[in-house]
Amino acid sequence: MPTIHAEGYHSFTVESGKKLVLALEDNGVDILHRCGGNARCTTCLCEVIDGDAGPIGEAEAGAREKKGIEDDNMRLSCQIRVTNDLKVKPLRTATSEQMDPGKRPEE
Repeated sequence: MPTIHAEGYHSFTVESGKKLVLALEDNGVDILHRCGGNARCTTCLCEVIDGDAGPIGEAEAGAREKKGIEDDNMRLSCQIRVTNDLKVKPLRTATSEQMDPGKRPEE
C-alpha cells in the first residue's frame, strides 16, 4: 500500500488506486474540493514534493491551463490516483480558507 506524507499533517497508507483528495480527507486533512472532484475549480491543488503522481490527464490539463497553472508539481488531488508513495503539500484547506470543503468527490 502506498504511503502519503501530507506536509504539515502526518503520514498514512492508502489503498492503491484511491483518489488523493479522498485519501487526504479520509485521513484528517480538510482539503478543499469545491467542484466535487470534477477538475473544474482547482481548490484541491497540492504541491507534489516527492514521488510520482502519474501523468496529467486531459481534464486536469484543461483546468490547469484555464487557471494558468504551469508548474508540473502543482497537481489537482481530485485527478490523482495514488499508486506510489507521495509527499504532498495541500495548498488550500477548509480551515485556511474558512469555507466548506465542498461536495465529497466520488470514488
